[in-house]
Amino acid sequence: MSEQRKVSEEAGEVRRFWGRLGLPGLIDVHTHFMPERVLHKVWAYFDTNGPLVGGLEWPITYRKAEEERAALLREFGVRAFTSMLYPHKPGMAGWLNGWAADFARRTPDCLHTATLYPEPDVETYVREAVAAGARVFKAHVQVGAYDPADERLDPAWGVLAEAGTPVVMHCGSGPAPGKHTGPEPVARVLARHPRLRLIVAHMGMPEYEEFLGLAERYNEVRLDTTMAFTDFTEGFMPYPRAALPRFAALGDRILFGSDFPNIPYPYLHQLQALERLGLGEEWLRAVCHDNAAALFTAADPHTCPSPAPSG
Repeated sequence: MSEQRKVSEEAGEVRRFWGRLGLPGLIDVHTHFMPERVLHKVWAYFDTNGPLVGGLEWPITYRKAEEERAALLREFGVRAFTSMLYPHKPGMAGWLNGWAADFARRTPDCLHTATLYPEPDVETYVREAVAAGARVFKAHVQVGAYDPADERLDPAWGVLAEAGTPVVMHCGSGPAPGKHTGPEPVARVLARHPRLRLIVAHMGMPEYEEFLGLAERYNEVRLDTTMAFTDFTEGFMPYPRAALPRFAALGDRILFGSDFPNIPYPYLHQLQALERLGLGEEWLRAVCHDNAAALFTAADPHTCPSPAPSG
């Protein structure tokens, strides 16, 4: 079977998935678009099975040019997605934010994404990004190797909390721990900024239950499903089944994320992994579309599709 036919068949299956739920499409809060030379370096690192990916074999399923990747998400029926990008050293975040602003201008279905790093001018460029229309931020504690409770970031978290701008943070210790990963540094941030709209990437794996606890304590903490419950992740960091009732109870604060294009399996598999949890169609509708639509519409009603009609 040709590559194009395989992709077309998968797209048909994805569309049937959300169509059966009565949704107008999907909202994916965790997709990666970044300058091509930066993304190619990320892919090259994955190819090495390096320590940041836990030494795992991690083939990139959607290693395609930028326009092809965006077109494929549209073919899947993704109504809104993000350009999760992140710095690994000082002086990089501002440049990435400039690129992301341009990408959002030429990609209307991408939620304008920005990032940050603990450095002297972080408050300034975070304010500038919010003023320029950034709708979501990405923080990567593992790759950036910084403490999210670093005092240099404190004013920036304050800006984002006040603006109501969500932050997707890779702060769990999976697929490999970092110097400042885990729930404790995040708990210190939330103690200072309880209104911060934090989205914990990857369900906080493998500290799933600890991050569930933070979501139970703070009403603005959410979790994204990125890579969770898939066969790949269950093979080395399985979700504790005893915690599923607590997870189900937070159904209005779970958001669909995929990690597209940097996933070692088809996009469809993430959706199937959520469906096989057996939490019902109402739960799937909320997770795959409505929770994100409500969140981003609350932040700015002009930049995200509205929730699907009920019934």
